[in-house]
Amino acid sequence: MILSNYFKFLSHQLKGWPQQNYYLFYFSLGCQVMTLVSAPITALSILTFIGTTLGVLCVLAINAAKSVNGLLGVISAACFIVVGFSAKNYLSIGEQLAYVVTLDIPVLLSANWNVNMVSKIRKFTGKTWVVAIVATLVVYAISGYLIGALTDDPRPWIDAISFAICLTAGVICFLRYNNQYFWWIASGLAQMVLWFISFRQGSATLAMFINSSVYLMNDVLAFTVSPWYNKHERARLMAEEQAASDAASTDASDNQAFGLNH
Repeated sequence: MILSNYFKFLSHQLKGWPQQNYYLFYFSLGCQVMTLVSAPITALSILTFIGTTLGVLCVLAINAAKSVNGLLGVISAACFIVVGFSAKNYLSIGEQLAYVVTLDIPVLLSANWNVNMVSKIRKFTGKTWVVAIVATLVVYAISGYLIGALTDDPRPWIDAISFAICLTAGVICFLRYNNQYFWWIASGLAQMVLWFISFRQGSATLAMFINSSVYLMNDVLAFTVSPWYNKHERARLMAEEQAASDAASTDASDNQAFGLNH
């Protein structure tokens, strides 16, 4: 019964997204399929394909303010950790672990997060802007120095800027600030640079660069149709979630009444 209800929840979370989100997913899927079949298919390329496909679904779910990103994020992170280790982009591993800690596990464990999340969106104040920017720079400096000194990462400072931006973005997203998308755009650009250089140096497939490009498109899209910024979409989702909550309450009351009568 519990498993059945969870699958119903997942199904509900994959519905009601802005149409543009679905278009972007199918575009990404087509690009990744072409990338997969255009080169020798290996265990790593298949793992990359699975990770990129679920990763795109994950960021689109965040865009649509749907908490299914927790499950999708954990699975895609596991794939990307293997890909990052293979490419010696060690901080990309830290980046995925940061996503799991700041976004995926809290979403999976917190019942409060999953209840009408769109109604809890908020904006930065002047103070939070300063804190977020300073935190990003501090993480960049520390991680870049440590990864360069302690590992054979061939791109420590490029790896570090991507990691610092992504870590901060994950925290901002968990705290439900819509300003996260400024960080996500910077993250998409940094990851495109990181994976393109990795590809040119023979350390990764083109699939990771394409994945970062799709992430960037998703981040730009968020400023137009996502409930994080679009007031009409936010109102629509709030009404939808309220209706679903009311229906669930009615069903629970009916079941309770049925039990009392029998």
